[in-house]
Amino acid sequence: MPSRMIRTGDEPLHARSPLRMRCALALWGLAWTVAGTVAFWLAHRPGWAAVCGVLAAVTLTDLVLVLRHIRQGPHYQPGRDVPPYAPVRGPYPTGPRRVRRVSRFRRSARP
Repeated sequence: MPSRMIRTGDEPLHARSPLRMRCALALWGLAWTVAGTVAFWLAHRPGWAAVCGVLAAVTLTDLVLVLRHIRQGPHYQPGRDVPPYAPVRGPYPTGPRRVRRVSRFRRSARP
């Protein structure tokens, strides 16, 4: 049975990215943008070739950053043996928050 994860509300700060999938998608995009640049250049469409060239540069930059994060180790690319980040313990209560119900009449009166 899987362990239950505690939600802390700051998950976007500790989100983990599937870097190997991003790497594969960046390689796929780089191949297509380079092919598009060459194809448009050979078809005498310099404007579209420039657009594809800019997209190739952006894709190459993303690929370099992804490879850098993969090489930095488990902080950026955790494996199955790396546990999730510990929840933040602060001065706030850890129990469920009480939500005040607002009727639809009061909600419509708000600006």
